[in-house]
Amino acid sequence: MRVILDINNQIFNVDVSPNEYLLDTLRNNHFKSVKKGCDSSSCGVCTVLVDNKPIASCTYLTAKAEGHKITTVEGIISEAEKLGKHMGDEGADQCGYCNPSLALTVYALKLENPEANTQQIREYLVGNLCRCTGYQSQHTAIRDYLGDKK
Repeated sequence: MRVILDINNQIFNVDVSPNEYLLDTLRNNHFKSVKKGCDSSSCGVCTVLVDNKPIASCTYLTAKAEGHKITTVEGIISEAEKLGKHMGDEGADQCGYCNPSLALTVYALKLENPEANTQQIREYLVGNLCRCTGYQSQHTAIRDYLGDKK
């Protein structure tokens, strides 16, 4: 079946199977920042934004995305770079596998609640697992990023 997708403000007309998940469609169309992890919506590494809300693309049917705005980290490069600088300053980055999904989720938080406190950050990020860090330095970097008015 053909679907028309708005990905990072570009229109893509793609053939997909009715049971194809957005993760696979994005990766098949060269959006390699979207990672594959658990295939059950448990780890968050496949997170993308649909209408600026984080969703697990590994369990979200591509056909459901038609008519919605899809954002991958390629669509928020300058924001991801700002967050990355804060993460580096805090020593919060290790292997980097979860970085694209984390950047998208933090960006969505910034759009929704730019004044988020540490507890609100923790709650918002509950679906994004990182196996390398203890999260404390990430939360500090995220608070710094949210407070960055540049």
